[in-house]
Amino acid sequence: MAKATTKKPKHVAIAGNIGVGKTTLTELLSKHYRWIPQFEDVDHNPYLMDFYDDMPRWSFNLQIYFLHGRLNQILEIQKGTETIIQDRTIYEDANIFAPNLHEMGLMSKRDFDNYYGFFNTIKSMVQPPDLLIYLKASVPTLVSQIQKRGREYEENIRLDYLKRLNDFYNKWIDNYTEGPLLVIDCDKIKFGESEEDLGHIISKIDSTLYGLF
Repeated sequence: MAKATTKKPKHVAIAGNIGVGKTTLTELLSKHYRWIPQFEDVDHNPYLMDFYDDMPRWSFNLQIYFLHGRLNQILEIQKGTETIIQDRTIYEDANIFAPNLHEMGLMSKRDFDNYYGFFNTIKSMVQPPDLLIYLKASVPTLVSQIQKRGREYEENIRLDYLKRLNDFYNKWIDNYTEGPLLVIDCDKIKFGESEEDLGHIISKIDSTLYGLF
């Protein structure tokens, strides 16, 4: 793990499966640290509804749309002077969602190879986050939280799909070496409901980023 930085971080990123609480934690931390939040725009994505209706037809289009949006976000972060906290990362599209679609037969090998080659080119051009926070949760926790927020296009997400994503996430995090990493167990730490649990996360961030205890 990289040493804590003494300079002001520019980019803190939150990663995790569907429904784990990325947006909630992004909001809470942005308020606490006065960081600028950067959210995934799910409401204006022109492919999501079509994708959930017909995954093989729209998987490549959807992943390219996400990759383009995430690249724009990173370029904005690198140009700016403020600390940005980002809801989901460019790494997740390439290391979790695209390979899962390919493995499930929902993205062709030709499309996946094209996509992953493009991602690697982009990755070589951008800086990794100063801190990556990974929210880890079991499938029952994810299902419970997805049901609570009630998004129409998520109603048909299958349990095996969430489990497969979790497996890809854990494999990716086990091999993550881009920079400082903080893993939060969301089965136990309920930061959305407990100020004490949120305080626990903030202490860990302070320690990792600034060397504070």
